[in-house]
Amino acid sequence: MTEGAVDVDGTEHKVENNTWIVGDDEEVIVIDPARDAEKILEQVGEREVLAVICTHGLPDHVGAAIEVAARDEAVVAMHPKDKPLWRRTWPDTWPDIELEDEGVFAVADVELEVMTTPGVTLGGISLYCEELDAVFTGKTLLADGPGRIGGEYPALADQLSTIGGRLFTLRHSTRVLPAHGEEAVIGDLEPRFDAWLSGSLTRGTAEAEDEDEGPLKDGTRAAGIRLNLDRD
Repeated sequence: MTEGAVDVDGTEHKVENNTWIVGDDEEVIVIDPARDAEKILEQVGEREVLAVICTHGLPDHVGAAIEVAARDEAVVAMHPKDKPLWRRTWPDTWPDIELEDEGVFAVADVELEVMTTPGVTLGGISLYCEELDAVFTGKTLLADGPGRIGGEYPALADQLSTIGGRLFTLRHSTRVLPAHGEEAVIGDLEPRFDAWLSGSLTRGTAEAEDEDEGPLKDGTRAAGIRLNLDRD
Protein backbone atom coordinates (compact mmCIF):
# COMPACT_ATOMS: atom_id res chain seq x y z
CA MET A 1 0.00 0.00 0.00
CA THR A 2 1.23 3.47 -0.87
CA GLU A 3 -0.18 6.75 0.30
CA GLY A 4 0.30 10.40 -0.39
CA ALA A 5 -1.36 13.79 -0.37
CA VAL A 6 -2.79 15.79 -3.23
CA ASP A 7 -3.86 19.41 -3.10
CA VAL A 8 -7.29 20.59 -4.22
CA ASP A 9 -8.08 24.28 -3.81
CA GLY A 10 -5.51 24.59 -1.05
CA THR A 11 -6.74 21.53 0.90
CA GLU A 12 -4.64 18.40 1.18
CA HIS A 13 -6.33 14.99 1.03
CA LYS A 14 -4.74 11.70 2.01
CA VAL A 15 -5.12 8.93 -0.57
CA GLU A 16 -4.22 5.25 -0.33
CA ASN A 17 -3.65 2.67 -3.06
CA ASN A 18 -2.75 -0.99 -3.23
CA THR A 19 0.06 -1.76 -5.65
CA TRP A 20 0.44 -5.48 -6.31
CA ILE A 21 3.73 -7.19 -7.14
CA VAL A 22 3.53 -10.65 -8.72
CA GLY A 23 6.58 -12.83 -9.32
CA ASP A 24 9.38 -14.79 -7.71
CA ASP A 25 12.92 -14.12 -6.50
CA GLU A 26 14.08 -13.15 -9.98
CA GLU A 27 11.33 -11.27 -11.83
CA VAL A 28 8.08 -9.45 -11.19
CA ILE A 29 5.15 -7.67 -12.77
CA VAL A 30 3.90 -4.54 -11.01
CA ILE A 31 0.16 -3.84 -11.07
CA ASP A 32 -1.27 -0.33 -10.52
CA PRO A 33 1.81 1.63 -9.43
CA ALA A 34 0.54 4.66 -7.54
CA ARG A 35 2.43 7.82 -6.70
CA ASP A 36 5.35 6.47 -4.61
CA ALA A 37 7.82 4.87 -7.03
CA GLU A 38 10.59 4.75 -4.43
CA LYS A 39 8.50 2.71 -2.02
CA ILE A 40 7.33 0.36 -4.78
CA LEU A 41 10.86 -0.25 -6.05
CA GLU A 42 12.03 -0.82 -2.49
CA GLN A 43 9.58 -3.72 -2.30
CA VAL A 44 10.69 -5.00 -5.70
CA GLY A 45 14.31 -4.99 -4.56
CA GLU A 46 16.84 -6.49 -6.95
CA ARG A 47 14.23 -8.40 -8.92
CA GLU A 48 13.71 -7.45 -12.56
CA VAL A 49 10.51 -5.60 -13.42
CA LEU A 50 9.21 -7.22 -16.62
CA ALA A 51 6.08 -5.11 -17.02
CA VAL A 52 3.95 -2.48 -15.37
CA ILE A 53 0.23 -3.09 -15.89
CA CYS A 54 -2.37 -0.41 -15.16
CA THR A 55 -5.93 -1.64 -14.62
CA HIS A 56 -7.28 1.89 -15.25
CA GLY A 57 -5.85 5.12 -16.64
CA LEU A 58 -6.78 7.15 -13.57
CA PRO A 59 -3.97 9.12 -11.90
CA ASP A 60 -3.90 7.00 -8.75
CA HIS A 61 -3.27 3.92 -10.91
CA VAL A 62 -0.55 5.31 -13.20
CA GLY A 63 1.22 7.95 -11.10
CA ALA A 64 4.47 5.99 -10.72
CA ALA A 65 4.22 3.89 -13.88
CA ILE A 66 6.96 5.61 -15.85
CA GLU A 67 9.50 5.70 -13.05
CA VAL A 68 8.89 2.10 -11.95
CA ALA A 69 9.15 0.83 -15.53
CA ALA A 70 12.20 2.93 -16.36
CA ARG A 71 14.49 1.29 -13.84
CA ASP A 72 14.61 -2.00 -15.79
CA GLU A 73 13.35 -0.69 -19.14
CA ALA A 74 10.10 -2.58 -18.59
CA VAL A 75 7.01 -2.11 -20.73
CA VAL A 76 3.91 -0.25 -19.54
CA ALA A 77 0.60 -1.84 -20.50
CA MET A 78 -2.91 -0.38 -20.42
CA HIS A 79 -6.16 -0.69 -22.36
CA PRO A 80 -6.26 1.77 -25.30
CA LYS A 81 -9.67 3.16 -24.30
CA ASP A 82 -8.07 4.68 -21.20
CA LYS A 83 -5.41 6.56 -23.16
CA PRO A 84 -7.17 9.93 -22.71
CA LEU A 85 -7.03 9.43 -18.94
CA TRP A 86 -3.37 8.40 -19.11
CA ARG A 87 -2.52 11.64 -20.92
CA ARG A 88 -3.91 13.68 -18.04
CA THR A 89 -1.06 12.35 -15.91
CA TRP A 90 1.55 11.73 -18.62
CA PRO A 91 0.84 14.21 -21.45
CA ASP A 92 4.08 13.50 -23.32
CA THR A 93 4.07 9.69 -23.32
CA TRP A 94 1.99 6.68 -24.30
CA PRO A 95 1.87 3.17 -22.79
CA ASP A 96 4.02 0.64 -24.65
CA ILE A 97 1.41 -2.11 -24.93
CA GLU A 98 -2.33 -1.91 -25.62
CA LEU A 99 -4.15 -4.54 -23.58
CA GLU A 100 -6.73 -6.79 -25.21
CA ASP A 101 -9.28 -9.16 -23.71
CA GLU A 102 -7.82 -12.60 -23.00
CA GLY A 103 -4.26 -11.37 -23.47
CA VAL A 104 -1.74 -13.14 -21.24
CA PHE A 105 1.33 -11.99 -19.33
CA ALA A 106 3.70 -14.63 -17.96
CA VAL A 107 5.91 -14.08 -14.93
CA ALA A 108 7.76 -16.67 -12.87
CA ASP A 109 5.52 -19.78 -13.02
CA VAL A 110 2.16 -18.06 -13.37
CA GLU A 111 0.09 -16.29 -16.03
CA LEU A 112 -2.03 -13.17 -15.74
CA GLU A 113 -5.02 -13.18 -18.10
CA VAL A 114 -6.49 -9.85 -19.14
CA MET A 115 -10.25 -9.51 -18.57
CA THR A 116 -11.85 -6.35 -19.93
CA THR A 117 -14.04 -4.99 -17.12
CA PRO A 118 -15.30 -1.53 -18.16
CA GLY A 119 -17.64 0.55 -16.08
CA VAL A 120 -15.56 2.79 -13.86
CA THR A 121 -13.65 3.73 -17.00
CA LEU A 122 -14.05 2.67 -20.62
CA GLY A 123 -10.75 0.80 -20.59
CA GLY A 124 -10.91 -0.80 -17.17
CA ILE A 125 -9.41 -4.29 -16.96
CA SER A 126 -8.87 -7.00 -14.37
CA LEU A 127 -6.10 -9.59 -14.28
CA TYR A 128 -6.99 -13.19 -13.44
CA CYS A 129 -4.35 -15.63 -12.21
CA GLU A 130 -5.62 -19.20 -12.07
CA GLU A 131 -2.46 -20.50 -10.41
CA LEU A 132 -2.83 -18.04 -7.52
CA ASP A 133 -6.63 -18.33 -7.44
CA ALA A 134 -6.75 -14.53 -7.48
CA VAL A 135 -8.07 -11.68 -9.58
CA PHE A 136 -6.64 -8.16 -9.50
CA THR A 137 -9.71 -5.97 -9.99
CA GLY A 138 -8.36 -2.42 -9.83
CA LYS A 139 -11.30 -0.13 -9.08
CA THR A 140 -13.92 -2.34 -10.76
CA LEU A 141 -14.74 -4.42 -7.68
CA LEU A 142 -13.70 -3.69 -4.09
CA ALA A 143 -14.32 -5.58 -0.86
CA ASP A 144 -17.37 -3.40 -0.15
CA GLY A 145 -18.81 -3.58 -3.66
CA PRO A 146 -18.37 -1.90 -7.05
CA GLY A 147 -15.78 0.87 -7.03
CA ARG A 148 -16.75 4.50 -7.53
CA ILE A 149 -15.15 7.73 -8.71
CA GLY A 150 -15.53 10.54 -6.22
CA GLY A 151 -18.56 8.84 -4.69
CA GLU A 152 -20.28 8.30 -8.05
CA TYR A 153 -20.74 5.45 -10.52
CA PRO A 154 -19.90 6.74 -14.03
CA ALA A 155 -21.65 3.83 -15.77
CA LEU A 156 -23.15 1.52 -13.17
CA ALA A 157 -25.08 -0.66 -15.63
CA ASP A 158 -21.89 -1.45 -17.55
CA GLN A 159 -19.99 -2.03 -14.33
CA LEU A 160 -22.58 -4.44 -12.93
CA SER A 161 -22.74 -6.24 -16.27
CA THR A 162 -19.02 -6.85 -16.30
CA ILE A 163 -18.94 -7.86 -12.64
CA GLY A 164 -21.75 -10.35 -13.08
CA GLY A 165 -20.71 -11.59 -16.50
CA ARG A 166 -16.98 -11.84 -15.93
CA LEU A 167 -15.82 -11.63 -12.33
CA PHE A 168 -18.64 -13.59 -10.72
CA THR A 169 -18.08 -16.49 -13.12
CA LEU A 170 -14.78 -17.20 -11.36
CA ARG A 171 -14.49 -19.79 -8.60
CA HIS A 172 -15.99 -18.76 -5.28
CA SER A 173 -12.59 -19.26 -3.67
CA THR A 174 -10.96 -16.66 -5.95
CA ARG A 175 -9.35 -13.85 -3.98
CA VAL A 176 -10.37 -10.34 -5.04
CA LEU A 177 -7.30 -8.10 -4.83
CA PRO A 178 -8.42 -4.51 -5.53
CA ALA A 179 -6.54 -1.23 -5.92
CA HIS A 180 -8.14 0.17 -2.77
CA GLY A 181 -8.94 -1.30 0.62
CA GLU A 182 -9.00 -4.86 1.89
CA GLU A 183 -9.17 -8.04 -0.15
CA ALA A 184 -12.21 -10.30 -0.36
CA VAL A 185 -13.27 -13.52 -2.08
CA ILE A 186 -15.73 -13.95 -4.92
CA GLY A 187 -17.91 -16.29 -2.84
CA ASP A 188 -18.54 -13.59 -0.23
CA LEU A 189 -19.35 -10.86 -2.75
CA GLU A 190 -21.47 -12.73 -5.30
CA PRO A 191 -24.53 -13.18 -2.99
CA ARG A 192 -24.81 -9.38 -2.80
CA PHE A 193 -25.16 -9.01 -6.57
CA ASP A 194 -28.98 -9.16 -6.67
CA ALA A 195 -29.19 -6.32 -4.15
CA TRP A 196 -26.85 -4.22 -6.29
CA LEU A 197 -29.04 -4.88 -9.32
CA SER A 198 -32.15 -3.86 -7.39
CA GLY A 199 -30.73 -0.43 -6.63
CA SER A 200 -29.10 -0.72 -3.20
CA LEU A 201 -25.97 1.03 -4.45
CA THR A 202 -27.72 4.24 -5.46
CA ARG A 203 -30.17 4.58 -2.59
CA GLY A 204 -29.07 7.17 -0.04
CA THR A 205 -26.69 8.89 -2.47
CA ALA A 206 -27.25 12.31 -0.93
CA GLU A 207 -26.36 11.04 2.52
CA ALA A 208 -23.23 9.38 1.15
CA GLU A 209 -22.12 12.59 -0.52
CA ASP A 210 -22.55 14.50 2.73
CA GLU A 211 -20.22 12.04 4.42
CA ASP A 212 -17.60 12.23 1.66
CA GLU A 213 -15.80 15.31 2.94
CA GLY A 214 -13.10 13.52 4.95
CA PRO A 215 -9.90 11.79 3.81
CA LEU A 216 -10.49 9.92 0.58
CA LYS A 217 -9.62 6.29 -0.05
CA ASP A 218 -9.74 6.22 -3.85
CA GLY A 219 -7.90 9.47 -4.47
CA THR A 220 -9.93 10.40 -7.51
CA ARG A 221 -11.87 13.41 -6.31
CA ALA A 222 -8.72 14.59 -4.54
CA ALA A 223 -6.89 14.37 -7.83
CA GLY A 224 -9.47 16.63 -9.42
CA ILE A 225 -10.85 14.09 -11.86
CA ARG A 226 -14.50 14.50 -12.83
CA LEU A 227 -14.89 12.26 -15.83
CA ASN A 228 -16.79 12.77 -19.04
CA LEU A 229 -16.37 9.32 -20.52
CA ASP A 230 -17.92 10.24 -23.90
CA ARG A 231 -19.50 6.87 -24.26
CA ASP A 232 -20.60 5.88 -27.75
